[in-house]
Amino acid sequence: MTALTTPLGRLRWTLTDGLTLVGRELGRLRREPGQIVAALVFPVIMVVLFGYVFGSAIQVPDGGDYREYLMPGLFAMVTFSAWLGVMTRMAADASRGVMDRFRSMPMARLAVPFGQTGADLLTGLLMLAIMVGAGLLVGWQPHRGLIPTAQAFLLMIVLRYALSWVGVYVGLAVKNDRVADALVPLGLPFTMLSNAFVPTGGMPGWLRFLADWNPVSALTAASRELFGNPGAPSGDVAWPLAHPVTAVLLWSAALLVIFVPLSLRAYMRRGR
Repeated sequence: MTALTTPLGRLRWTLTDGLTLVGRELGRLRREPGQIVAALVFPVIMVVLFGYVFGSAIQVPDGGDYREYLMPGLFAMVTFSAWLGVMTRMAADASRGVMDRFRSMPMARLAVPFGQTGADLLTGLLMLAIMVGAGLLVGWQPHRGLIPTAQAFLLMIVLRYALSWVGVYVGLAVKNDRVADALVPLGLPFTMLSNAFVPTGGMPGWLRFLADWNPVSALTAASRELFGNPGAPSGDVAWPLAHPVTAVLLWSAALLVIFVPLSLRAYMRRGR
């Protein structure tokens, strides 16, 4: 126990218990194959629905292929879904007394939120991999080489992890899992209000302002730029679209700075 009195010892304790809870979340997915099937099928449905059904009616600004224009937006959409999944799992564990049981065990208090966000990161990587495969099948491809492509996916991973802490906080703040489930549909309008599927230039001024400053738009614009796909921002555009990579990093840092302390405090208060 002496090692646990040092900062390094407490950090090691938290990481060890957090990894154990990551394994718990992955094991729960194995026991609930419906969630795995949904995670596998959802990206493919999105590619087919938007790429072939809606794509025929949408013109890309520079005349490029719509499916190449679309895929970075779908990657951003999958990234943004992080907070919704974490929110529902945190709310379910809290309402069913699972967290109370964790608090009664000799484990690091901060391991639960770290375990949830870590597990979501792994499942998010799986969803991204599936969507990449679906995109390649319909003709999407990155054009700027390995390093810019890796940078684009790294941005998605960083923002997803930051968004997962939003889900931890909201999941702890709502009263139960039914309230969390009712909040899930609110994620779709936020994703649609962006440049992920259509250019923002044709939107009314006030709506375009909201779309341009949406972190989904910044991630989509950064991905298009790094992949070399059509629709990269040019000309007189809002600051997040003119500097999308910087904007994504700033959004990620801001979300972590705000929601990590809020989530940890909410978790500690929930047990009082």
